[in-house]
This record gives sequence, C-alpha cells and structure tokens, in this order.
Amino acid sequence: MDHTPESAQFFLTAPSPCPYLEGRQERKLFTHLSGRRAAALHHLLSDHGFRRSQNLIYRPACLDCDACQSVRVRAVDFFPATRHRRNLKQNSDIVAEMVAPIVSAEQYGLFKRYLDARHDGGGMTQMSYLDYEFMVEDTPVQSVLIEYRLAEDGPDGVAGQLVAVALTDPLPDGLSMVYSFFDPALSRRGLGTMMILDHIARARVAGGYLYLGYWVKDSPKMAYKAAFQPLEVQRGSRGWVDLDPETGAEPE
Repeated sequence: MDHTPESAQFFLTAPSPCPYLEGRQERKLFTHLSGRRAAALHHLLSDHGFRRSQNLIYRPACLDCDACQSVRVRAVDFFPATRHRRNLKQNSDIVAEMVAPIVSAEQYGLFKRYLDARHDGGGMTQMSYLDYEFMVEDTPVQSVLIEYRLAEDGPDGVAGQLVAVALTDPLPDGLSMVYSFFDPALSRRGLGTMMILDHIARARVAGGYLYLGYWVKDSPKMAYKAAFQPLEVQRGSRGWVDLDPETGAEPE
C-alpha cells in the first residue's frame, strides 16, 4: 500500500520513561513508510523534524516538554574548528567505503562491543544478530552503510580492520545519519566525530544538509551535536532556523 502525506495514518505511543531527561515521560508520533511513495514521504517528514527507524518514521510528541529539537548541519557553510582538523589528521589512516545495506558478522561484532561498552543496560544491548539485520535491512527507502577501516597496520590494528560503521539515508537535500557505532577500544580517536565530519563533507558535495536527529540542550548524551556549526533547528511552521546551542534559542 502506498502512503502519501494525505493518506498516511499517524499513531501515538503510550508514555514511557524519557531516555534523555530523568523524571520525564516521552511519547512519539509515528507513521509507516511503505510502497512506491515511501521515499517522497520520508523526505517530506524529515524536513518537518521526523526521524526514520526501519520502516517507521517518528518525532517526539510529549505532553509537557519540547526539549527534543530536530537539528541539521548546514554543510555548505560548515568550517572545521581546530579540534575538527586535529581529529581528521589523527584519523587520516582510516578509509571509508559506501556499501549496500547488507549486514555482516563483522559489523554485528563491532556493534555489540560498542553497545556493551557505551550503552550498558540500555534496551539495545539485547539486540540479536536478527534484530541488527532488521535495523539495517528493513527499509523501504534508499539507505547505505558507510564502513570505516584502517588503511594500514599500526598500533591500533591491522590493515582492513573495521573500526566504525554508519547507517545513512541519502535525501534529496543531503544525508540523514540514522545510527552509527565504532570500536570502543579506540575511543581516544574520536571516531564518532570523524564520522560526522566525513558525512558533512559528503553532504557539502550535494550542496545540502546533514540531519543529525534530535538535540536536547540539557542532555549530556546529545551535547556533542552542538559542536558542529551552523546548526539549524526545526520550528514547525517557521521551518528551519539557526540555533544558538548555548542558550537553545534562535539568535536575534
């Protein structure tokens, strides 16, 4: 069945504990992506602050809180700060390859090590190989994996070793990072930052944006997104506007 903006049915989840702000409850508004028009609906809703998860696309719809702000980097105007240039130099021995969204045991092993080290106790830590396969491959829209590997032997591993992976959706106006993970043993390299910088460079070629999902001003988990400027936030009928990450407000 094809879902168009006019025919799409939206659903609301029951309240559940917020993963970002202690003591808060979250709800999500979501709909299904399917059929020939899935890509068009995906792009339209992404432009309105929604995020894809497998064949669903959602956005927060909490009763008394609007802390989750959908953000994107204006890639064409991004200029790397000193720390970004340092990161790229440190990771210059890593090569990236865009591949089809097909899972492998190698990816899953890295995925599990990442979750066990960085999100111990979280809901995703129980994901099986089949769950991971669904996360990557169960998509009605164009999606790719970008694999990052060591180019040569060195103190951090051997040539060809997989060190990071990003699940990414190409959009008509840029890229959307759906999920990414990296080798927790190499956390000093800043591989998460490296992947974002690589995606910004890719989005810049298309003259577009890098969609980073949700930013929560008071959540340490989300603080890293504010380091990539200029950052825009989705404001409903006003569209995308520049965001001051220090205050969470639009500049006057």
